[in-house]
Amino acid sequence: MAKPAGNIAAQPDAGAAHYEQPLSERMRTFLRLEFLYHPMLENSERDDDWATRATISTLLEILAILSRGDVRSEVLSELDHQIGALERFQSHTGVDGGRLGNLMHNLSASREELSTVGTGFLQALKDSDFLNAVKHRSAIPGGTCEFDLPEYSHWLRQPIERRQEDMAQWIQAIRPLCDAVTEVLWLIRESAQPTEKQASNGMYQHTMQKDSNCRLLRVSLAQGSSLFPEISGSQHRFTVRFLEWSTVEQRAVQTGSDVPFQLSIC
Repeated sequence: MAKPAGNIAAQPDAGAAHYEQPLSERMRTFLRLEFLYHPMLENSERDDDWATRATISTLLEILAILSRGDVRSEVLSELDHQIGALERFQSHTGVDGGRLGNLMHNLSASREELSTVGTGFLQALKDSDFLNAVKHRSAIPGGTCEFDLPEYSHWLRQPIERRQEDMAQWIQAIRPLCDAVTEVLWLIRESAQPTEKQASNGMYQHTMQKDSNCRLLRVSLAQGSSLFPEISGSQHRFTVRFLEWSTVEQRAVQTGSDVPFQLSIC
């Protein structure tokens, strides 16, 4: 079996705040799925009506993302790329063969599981009258209240065990893909070592090498900093502007100070 997502996800550094910028449409999709997937899993375990509502709402958002284009093929392609990259390390000296073997096993297992579910893995969710009713009414502000969706309200009153049984069945349909996304994002993040940089007067610009295969930028600042980065660019060049935040009533402005930070080009 593939390694569970919760075990392979990179653990945040308590001493730093990380900001990420995708540089390809594939990475944008993957990051959005990751952003939704883990809170959905956490909410699905909580015995609370509003947590259950949040689970269903997030599930529908994930379904909307997966219904646009062939995300499954994108994930399979990324898994193939990562497996190929790891295979090239097998002949290198100084490589931890045990750890490398575990990583390749996890990726191969994820690829096999995702291939097995086939192209119609979302069909059961798309055909669910219950989920479609919630989806339809969710487009209306307050549209999922009791008088609009009495069946949904009745289901929310069921014991948590029954609700979790239903939610687990729905989540299982997307779990192989979302777990695979978590794995490849972990590997992409781990593929680059952070380097110390300095933004002069709050601005940093960088031009990529021609053979660069960068897909994700990570900017790290000390936890609790009043600054945050605004990142723009492409796979060829990018700019990082550090903005100073004060309150929600005032617009953040670029700092005039030099800003030390860490940069990972993944």
